[in-house]
Amino acid sequence: MRSLCLLQLIFLSFCAASRARDWAHHGAPMFADLTVREMKAVRSYLHDIPEMGLVSAHSKDLKKNSILLMELHVPRKHEALRALDRGQARPPRQARVIVQFGNQTKPNITEFIVSPLPSPNSHEVRTFKGDKPISFESRPITSAEYHHITDILEKISTKAHKLLFELTGGFTFTNCSDRCLTFSDIAPRGLSPGERRTWIMLQKFVEGYFIHPVGFEVLINHQDLDPEKWHVEKVWYNSMYFDSVDELVAKYESGDVAKVKLPDHDEDDLFSTYIPRGHSNTATNIHGPKLVEPQGPRYHIDKNFVEYAGWSFAYRVRSSAGLQVYDLRFNGERIAYEISLQEAIAIYSGDTPAAMQTKYIDAGWAMGSSTYELAPGIDCPEIATFVDLYHYFDTDKPVRHKNALCIFEMTTAMPLRRHFNSNFMGGYNFYGGLENTVLVMRTTSTVYNYDYIWDFHFFQNGVVEVKVSATGYIHATFFTPNGLHYGTKVYNYVLGNLHTHLVHYKVDLDIAGRENSFESINLKFVNFTNPWSPNDFIVQSKLHRIEHKTERTAAFRFGKKFPRYVHFYNANEKNKWGHQRGYRIQLNSHANSVLPRGWKEENGISWTRYSLAVTRHKDSEASSSSIYNQNDPWEPVVSFEDYIRNNEDIVNQDLVAWVTVGFLHVPHSEDIPNTATPGNAVGFFLRPFNFFDEDPSLASRSTVIVRPDKDGKPKVQRWTPEVVGHCVTDKPFFYNGTYAGV
Repeated sequence: MRSLCLLQLIFLSFCAASRARDWAHHGAPMFADLTVREMKAVRSYLHDIPEMGLVSAHSKDLKKNSILLMELHVPRKHEALRALDRGQARPPRQARVIVQFGNQTKPNITEFIVSPLPSPNSHEVRTFKGDKPISFESRPITSAEYHHITDILEKISTKAHKLLFELTGGFTFTNCSDRCLTFSDIAPRGLSPGERRTWIMLQKFVEGYFIHPVGFEVLINHQDLDPEKWHVEKVWYNSMYFDSVDELVAKYESGDVAKVKLPDHDEDDLFSTYIPRGHSNTATNIHGPKLVEPQGPRYHIDKNFVEYAGWSFAYRVRSSAGLQVYDLRFNGERIAYEISLQEAIAIYSGDTPAAMQTKYIDAGWAMGSSTYELAPGIDCPEIATFVDLYHYFDTDKPVRHKNALCIFEMTTAMPLRRHFNSNFMGGYNFYGGLENTVLVMRTTSTVYNYDYIWDFHFFQNGVVEVKVSATGYIHATFFTPNGLHYGTKVYNYVLGNLHTHLVHYKVDLDIAGRENSFESINLKFVNFTNPWSPNDFIVQSKLHRIEHKTERTAAFRFGKKFPRYVHFYNANEKNKWGHQRGYRIQLNSHANSVLPRGWKEENGISWTRYSLAVTRHKDSEASSSSIYNQNDPWEPVVSFEDYIRNNEDIVNQDLVAWVTVGFLHVPHSEDIPNTATPGNAVGFFLRPFNFFDEDPSLASRSTVIVRPDKDGKPKVQRWTPEVVGHCVTDKPFFYNGTYAGV
């Protein structure tokens, strides 16, 4: 009878797990990015509405109505959960569309929710929390606006032709072949709301032009939608400011301004290229190690639904912000509803006007659509599964980004766990070990000079690592002696400017259900009489737990001591040992605040005040930033501080953790030609904390145990076949375990 009951329980458990898997698979399409068909249908639907008056985004006219961006509009959480947890019908798919209405008396930016897809027939205006209006000047720069910026730069460079020609040794902005100048534009575009004036610096247009500034910077006012009314407000050259190009040229010709001459340009010694130089001791006639899958992949992908070693999740790459994971489950049980990249910023310092103005807020450059092709064997292993991404930003049709996301399993070359049990007599009792394999999902964002590598790592023991690695070129400006206060001289006339990278993530945890609580755990000393030696005292640490009951108490400011553990748990669900089931967030970060609280641009990045903040889930608080905050950080349409201002109760609630990670980068000589990834990776771990009854990786059959038999010979126990082959090793597994003097 007991055996029958046990079999019934196992059967019911299997059925529940199977049902959970089916529902997760059923719900995954809710989070899939818009398809090409859907994008084209939405465009046709909106263009067919006469009162909108939409025209091509590629039109050079700035006084036009056109679509700026199109991406998936994620359903409300409670609607999505009906499909994910009950297998009910999925809510209709919808698109979020940003339209810039420039061809009207008062230009504006309006967002629409268009539905249902793939055959839309309705739309409604999307509003932001507090019904904040979107300033027209806060819109991102488009290719049409860049076209006119290039036109005015041609006029400027024509006036300053002699100066630029002599300064650079023959480089020009127009009528050039292999000795051309290019430019980088700086944001935010002004000093207060409603402005649209941009500092632009000229650079030599060579490989790695970001580190070839020529020392000529110009402030252009381009607020008017008529480019003929654009004008130059300031010019910077040789550490001096001028009110116009004409003033600079006149003083240059009269000798009132000292002439600067850059070193002669040598194409064969271009310090910014990847062409190898210097001595190497590494053999070049043989390949280094490669990752292999001896019997093929052990993960499964069905469109945007991924399964691996107990994990399952859906993913998307949001065109405005980037990589996101939804409905993350382990063994069929949801750990997180959403883990998503929200924003990345780089705040600079410098001596030139462009450097001191640079405060990049990368969602404002459509960071998520900057996902370019990944190179097999370099960006991802050759064995990876590569996925195309499709974006609709500043375009008239979907753009395919080939092989822009990859998924692969890898070994970390580090055991997940191991133990050598010595017998302290030259031998051992047993050795046990488990190889550490992990599933990696990766994409990149190249936002002009910097490359961000975005990773999700899924481990066999229920741990998730979320990581960003920074590489690409530093943002460099023209060297001045005073510039050494703000960076490092990395080449002749080149200053690498100090800056801080900060990245913000949303982590919507559902630990054993949606009713979660949050606590921090520290240690404190206790001093008590030694029970077995009454004349002595014991001093030791004990756990000191603080339950955070409101949003304000769960917002941890930079500059304050961060708790040793931060723990999210379900008070109503316990593991086998009576502990509340939970997960903890463990930061790997060197982040700090970048601007004083409330200081102008800091209002647009108020999330940078906190290493961690915890709020109640609200569909109206879907993102901590927006595509508009870059060009209007002073009165941002999305202010993260609003999310915790009402100080709501967070006990037994649906909680969201907002995580900030980052690092300070003081450029150095080794950043030439560009920044390498070692030491430039930050992120966080989600780690089970009494969520399971024991380490769930015990289910892995890759464990190897070695014990000496009665004759002292090693006896190997394993549960998977040994792999021997030319692509792995030609030697079978061997382990002796003895040690002796020699």
